[in-house]
Amino acid sequence: MEALRQDDPRHFGPYTTLARLRESASAVHFLTRGEDRDDLAVVTAARPALASVPAFRRRFRSEARTAERLAGGWVQPPLTTPDDDNLWTATAYVPAVTLAEAIGLAGPLPERAVRILGAGLAETLSRVHATGAVLQGLAPETVLLAEDGPRLTAFGPLGAAASAEAREGGQLSVRLGYLTPEQVEGREVGPASDLFVLGLLLAYAATGTTPLAEGPVEEAAERIAHGSAELGAVPADLRALIARCLAKDPDDRPAAGSAAAELALEGAAGLAKGGWLPAPLSAAVTDRAARVRALEAPVREETAGASVRDGGEPTDAVPTDSGDLGEDSRTTRFLGTGAREPRSDRATTQLAVPQEVAAPVPPHSPPPAPAQPYPYAYPAAAPQGAPAVSAPFPQALPAALPAAAPTPRPAAAPATSRRALLTTVAAGAAGLVLGGAAVSVLGSDEPASAADDKPAAEPRPTVPGRAPDPRWMYAHPAAAPAPLTAGIWRDELLVLTETAGATAVDLRTGRKIWERADAAGAQAVLAAGDNLCFLASPTEFLWLSPKDGRIAHRVRFVDQFTGVPNMKVAPLTGLSGSVLWFTGSHTVTEKAPKPKKGKKPGKDKQVVKAYFFAYDIVRREELWRVAVPAGRAPGTPAYRLTAVRDADIVVRQEPGTLTAADAAAAKGKASFRCFDRTTGKQLWTRRFGGVAPGGAAAGDGEGRLYGAVGDDLLAFDTGTGKPVWTLNGTGSSVFGTPVPAGTLLHTTNRNQEVGAVERATGKQVWRRSTEVPLGGDAPALTLSGGGKTLLAADASQVTAFAAADGRRLWKFQDIGAQDPKGATVSAPYRVLATGKTAVVQRERAFYAFPAE
Repeated sequence: MEALRQDDPRHFGPYTTLARLRESASAVHFLTRGEDRDDLAVVTAARPALASVPAFRRRFRSEARTAERLAGGWVQPPLTTPDDDNLWTATAYVPAVTLAEAIGLAGPLPERAVRILGAGLAETLSRVHATGAVLQGLAPETVLLAEDGPRLTAFGPLGAAASAEAREGGQLSVRLGYLTPEQVEGREVGPASDLFVLGLLLAYAATGTTPLAEGPVEEAAERIAHGSAELGAVPADLRALIARCLAKDPDDRPAAGSAAAELALEGAAGLAKGGWLPAPLSAAVTDRAARVRALEAPVREETAGASVRDGGEPTDAVPTDSGDLGEDSRTTRFLGTGAREPRSDRATTQLAVPQEVAAPVPPHSPPPAPAQPYPYAYPAAAPQGAPAVSAPFPQALPAALPAAAPTPRPAAAPATSRRALLTTVAAGAAGLVLGGAAVSVLGSDEPASAADDKPAAEPRPTVPGRAPDPRWMYAHPAAAPAPLTAGIWRDELLVLTETAGATAVDLRTGRKIWERADAAGAQAVLAAGDNLCFLASPTEFLWLSPKDGRIAHRVRFVDQFTGVPNMKVAPLTGLSGSVLWFTGSHTVTEKAPKPKKGKKPGKDKQVVKAYFFAYDIVRREELWRVAVPAGRAPGTPAYRLTAVRDADIVVRQEPGTLTAADAAAAKGKASFRCFDRTTGKQLWTRRFGGVAPGGAAAGDGEGRLYGAVGDDLLAFDTGTGKPVWTLNGTGSSVFGTPVPAGTLLHTTNRNQEVGAVERATGKQVWRRSTEVPLGGDAPALTLSGGGKTLLAADASQVTAFAAADGRRLWKFQDIGAQDPKGATVSAPYRVLATGKTAVVQRERAFYAFPAE
């Protein structure tokens, strides 16, 4: 607790400010008094520079609503909640010390106190988890120890953040305080993640040290994911439970309710009857309560620049944000290392929230991964009698705020111990990047104004291992249907299609340019020459003006493709230059043959006729069509383009469209067809080794086809069908679709590995892991427009590698747009690359990254 500063507010609504309780990365916590002298409250007010960021405001309000829902038990009911004009909250003041302060003051807690602490927290977690949410609000600075039991003061990652800063372009970067094994491995957090952190806190409370803190900083992520926690100093009766909480596999951790019962069968409140704090802590709480009761509202002298109401009463103010995040309670106030200058680290992941998600973001939103470190060594136990110190913890501030004061240059950072910086360079460390004012209209229903035409600000230089700042973020409006597909038009537009229409986003700025309701349902977006954008819907082809979305040409299948009435078109096969290939079919009635004399007439038959088409989308004319075998009902076979050569193309039929007879005849092997590009004549049908109908396959322009066979990847000569080389995989590796690029072939497999081999020989050039947990499909590969970056997308993240040598460049994760009920998006990531831009999509959210 410290005296108010000159520019601190003297009032928050009905509350008069008495003193500063503590500071956190994103907020200042004030002790205040209401109209009644005994009406003491803690007001948490955001720093102005952060409160001006819309995403921060939404998250702050969301976590305040979570606190309202959890009110009662070990959660103080809010006295006020933020509204449109005020971004601060008030709760009744309870004399207490934080867990971090307690360890610094009196050392490890007795076993009984640890049980009460753990039971109280687990009881609260159980209530959170019952709704399907994840708290992510536990930290030594967010847990209070009061005379009657523990209190929880943070209700999401913002409240528990270790640091927060507003970035250029209106983004907000929040450094979280924890890392769990699933976060290191790129998996999403769940309720069991809260139990892992609970295990850390209980071990810390019981021993004064943090498990997994010993050892080289650069190996922190490995210790968290695979190391064994040293729990020898934990009381024997607590050791087994804490060990289960710290299990690497989330499925092996106990549920919050069972942990609470194991710690205190009679409940935390029952076990805490008669007192629970050690004498030094009880005395500290009593002393703090006495000092608070003696406080009087300070009188601020009128000084130059101070704002004073008529009559001499100071106006309401807000804390001046100096830009300094304050001392780090985990290293400075207890280890005496002094304030540290914010600095970049070698974290390898960036976690982001779509800026314009209108629905409240539940407290369990941010899963794992990084842009800044996860410090998670807490203050070591201080010698007996060491002074109690306030430890910061984050939150937020009034809405209509004056501009922040200029940011002074922070003092030079002194050396900090390895323990204090545990996981500073851990792979998987996370920064929560929230879109801000610079992209405030993204996802809105209004088109961009003329002022929006300027390109987004240049991103800051990339720190090795960390995802570069997105050039922009766009969130498709929650009220609109989810996009069916997305495509890039000539390095200028990102075009999205959905059942209600098409939307174009400026690829330079991320601003919405136009919407067209009459382009609904399109399944593909392609460039038709220099001046038009081509969209293919289930019933027609459309050519749109890229400037305003106006439909320049419309070709209905029934009009263009004579002789194929009511044509049903499968997903497009592929495009090369201006030539588009696709399959279509229609149903005809075949008359029964005339019966012989004395025989009953037969029945007419409904027969599907299928064709493979070549169509020029610039000249808007059919080049050729050739009859092909019909597929499974409704009858259109779907072909996937495997290779494009100078004279021919190779396609393979999607297994889901094979008829039962065709599937049986294939005997578990895929059939590839080759067609002449000029005439459409089918040149051959061939099987290649044991490549399965659904197995990965890709071809190149030099006559080779690469296919997955069992655990291996084989190259075949398409002229002879014979294998050229074999790349041996490991057990159950199963290769995904490779990507030819120059003299290399980029590979991917279900062991979550990507790599490169020489196309001619199959010699391994490099192979790297994406560090995603095993299971699921192989990552989908996309090569950047410049060919220097290989991007691997899966259900967990996007990982970027240097295409030439496999150096891991960065990885990116997005928690996804969440609906009001808190359901988290689980759609896989997708990458669209063009020029020097890679657009990462996850359902409604789109991010534009620089990529060479």
